[in-house]
Amino acid sequence: MKNTLVVVLSSLLSAVLAIAAYKYFEEPVTVIIREGTNVSPTYAAIDENHTDPEWNRALGSYPSAAPTDFTEAAGRVTQAVVNIKSQTASRLDFWGKAGSYESSSGSGVIISNDGFIVTNYHVVEDYDSFEVTLADNREMQAQLIGTDPTTDLALLKIEAQNLPHLTFGNSDSLLVGEWVLAVGNPFNLASTVTAGIVSAKGRNIDILEGAYKIESFIQTDAVVNPGNSGGALVNTRGDLVGINTAIITRSGQYEGYSFAVPAALVEKVIRDLREFGIVQRGILGVGIDELTPRHAENLGLESLEGVYITRVSPESGADEAGLQRGDVVIGINGIPTRSVPELQEIVARFRPGDILNVSYLREGRNGSTDVVLKNQYNDTELAVKQVGETLLRDLGFELRNLNREEIRKVGQIGVYVASIYRGSKIYQTRMDIGYVITHVNDKRVYSVEDVINIIESADGEVIFTGFYEGMDEKENYYYQFMK
Repeated sequence: MKNTLVVVLSSLLSAVLAIAAYKYFEEPVTVIIREGTNVSPTYAAIDENHTDPEWNRALGSYPSAAPTDFTEAAGRVTQAVVNIKSQTASRLDFWGKAGSYESSSGSGVIISNDGFIVTNYHVVEDYDSFEVTLADNREMQAQLIGTDPTTDLALLKIEAQNLPHLTFGNSDSLLVGEWVLAVGNPFNLASTVTAGIVSAKGRNIDILEGAYKIESFIQTDAVVNPGNSGGALVNTRGDLVGINTAIITRSGQYEGYSFAVPAALVEKVIRDLREFGIVQRGILGVGIDELTPRHAENLGLESLEGVYITRVSPESGADEAGLQRGDVVIGINGIPTRSVPELQEIVARFRPGDILNVSYLREGRNGSTDVVLKNQYNDTELAVKQVGETLLRDLGFELRNLNREEIRKVGQIGVYVASIYRGSKIYQTRMDIGYVITHVNDKRVYSVEDVINIIESADGEVIFTGFYEGMDEKENYYYQFMK
């Protein structure tokens, strides 16, 4: 009996020691911030007799379904979700050929029967070849059509016809608490489906970069893990209502919430990339901030829902339409703007030249005005893809020409640094946003094209000379990097 007890205790001790050793030597998990999910749901009839008018108005033609059976929607959506393997050569061998590759894996959504695929920018960022695996296991090479870092979206194209694809739904009609499905390729597990609800809308989690970044995410609690980025978030009709983009995590894996770019914004960005290769960004021409209790008290407002205008740019669409500092924007084209992310998302759906009806409060009274959106150069022309745009993105900054008012104010022509990407070559020079470039390698520059041409022809060191807007324009600042 004693021997038997000794054997049992020895076995238990060995098992405990083995588990402890495994936990001690187990490789720690990498923390991943930008990851997304794919989703798909089922049908339900709208309640025409619902007594709450706000409910029916919010639902529109996209009502929620009874959350009892997701099989039909899941089966349809998984056919349109793909795996994307992004690759780039990391070094050359003795013969000058690619010797090894760096790669990354993510998800994508087919949005047309002829092979256009939407995914996240960070899935394709810094890579030069893309292999797409379809739901039927066919593998195809994809061409990168265009990217938009400010919304973390990208567009790919494969040569194929009659492909299963998803159609865009109305992300505005999504309600907090509504069921959604997530379909993607976490950990390279193809066609994985998870379900959850919409936890919040208009969420800003401060993960994107650039002066024109747009963060108005749909937050869900559908399970999302590494590899889901670029996947489809769908409503219970199976319509695409978002592209899963990010998770917030300490462990590197799902911890409760994921975030998706709303379909209304995705559809506009992808349409621009298809037609122009770049995004046509319409600008209202105002500085904005959240409406605080202090603002509300000073303005005599009872509600904190709205966006406070901190400044109006001269000659902008907002200026010409009569908007003023201190106005509170409460709606655009009839859609409420309760927060800064909501306003930014709505404006980002339109192009320069489009007219928006802006509802606002001024000194406690309601008003409305029509604003013509302009571009970053303060006119209504659509942008043309710049030669050298890839060069600027690789260096890590966005440039624009000074507008007429800025030239009058500073007294000279230059090129304005609109945004700088973290970790880039430009970022490492310690240059800041607002820097105005006047010379590159001692050559005078008058436009973005001038800057690009000089950098492209430079051999080795590149030196910027310029000043900062709002500071002493006669004091020059210098920045340099090796090309």
